[in-house]
Amino acid sequence: MANTSPFSFSLTDDQEALRSHIRAFVEEEIKPIALQFDESQEFPTEVFAKLGALGYLGITMPPELNGSGLGYMEYAIIVEEVARGCPAIALGVAAHNGLCSGHIYRFGGDYLREKYIPRLAAGNTMGAWGLTEPSAGSDAGGTRTTAVRDGDDWILNGSKNFITHGNVGDICVVMAVTDATSGKRGISAFAIDKSMTGFYGSKKENKLGMRCSDTASLTFDNVRVPGNHLIGNEGEGFVQALQILDGGRISIAALSVGLAQGAFEASVKYATERYQFGKPLSDNQAIQFKLAKMSMDIEAGRMLTYQAAALRDAGENYTLQASQAKLFSSEVAVHTAEEAIQIHGGYGYVKDYPVEKYWRDSKLLTIGEGTSEIQKMVIARNLLSAL
Repeated sequence: MANTSPFSFSLTDDQEALRSHIRAFVEEEIKPIALQFDESQEFPTEVFAKLGALGYLGITMPPELNGSGLGYMEYAIIVEEVARGCPAIALGVAAHNGLCSGHIYRFGGDYLREKYIPRLAAGNTMGAWGLTEPSAGSDAGGTRTTAVRDGDDWILNGSKNFITHGNVGDICVVMAVTDATSGKRGISAFAIDKSMTGFYGSKKENKLGMRCSDTASLTFDNVRVPGNHLIGNEGEGFVQALQILDGGRISIAALSVGLAQGAFEASVKYATERYQFGKPLSDNQAIQFKLAKMSMDIEAGRMLTYQAAALRDAGENYTLQASQAKLFSSEVAVHTAEEAIQIHGGYGYVKDYPVEKYWRDSKLLTIGEGTSEIQKMVIARNLLSAL
């Protein structure tokens, strides 16, 4: 049954200290290079190496596996703060931690955890998560990639697209059909890596936004996967994926809040420094109203996001809250970024100011980890099931 009751929480001193630490890192290491990497579309390898050294690529992984041993609240704080500086880099932090590493740790056995999690947590390589296909987007049950038994092994064939870290990541969780007669219950999950012949990244997407985030297609050409790389049991892949997406929606909500916060702060700075008709823009009531609504919406999104994270950390059902946070915050990110451009006027449309990048980056957040339309379906289903 969905958890529909309010959940109270407050940030601890340690969580506030964490925010200060990651914010300082973003100001020094990410903000100065964000536009450069957006223009070049290069993956910022050095930045992610530093994030790994700081423990931000193994946020919720336990210390014995080289992780930081933190919770989802800390995870949300980190993603939010990175997104203030560069949403594309924040997307990489979210996908690496929550999708690939999170799936292996949550559903994989000790062998897979010990083999892959320490490398992922250290940032020695990036992790990918292969669900989406040309014929399986919102309808994940339309998966066509197959895994066929061959002795103790599995042979994978097929492709995935729109995969974060498809080229730069060596480790991937892949959903494949192992029983074509069982529908969604015939989908299984596998942990694979690029030491396996026939597994490689291919076409890199030329995107509107999130341009330094590596988004590529994956190809599986008779990839031989050892039997002990099956994650959990055969036929559990689809259910596992849904549970992973619940957590992923918290991180995308946090990313949305951070993006909106960055666009808002840029707007406040511009409105107080830019003079028109002999007075700062911020003296105009029309601008004040925009800033007031932006601030209110961001804070509401933040509270929804933190509530979902707190429920996740408390072991409560959080599916409803994660979808609410993701839907609301992603839509707020788009609206806030657009209003930021309006406040900047013509300057908002050029790359001398950061708001055009926030705007381009924002739209993906209403699409990835389940579109806004899918979130409404999830929310409605959970509300009605509670009656």
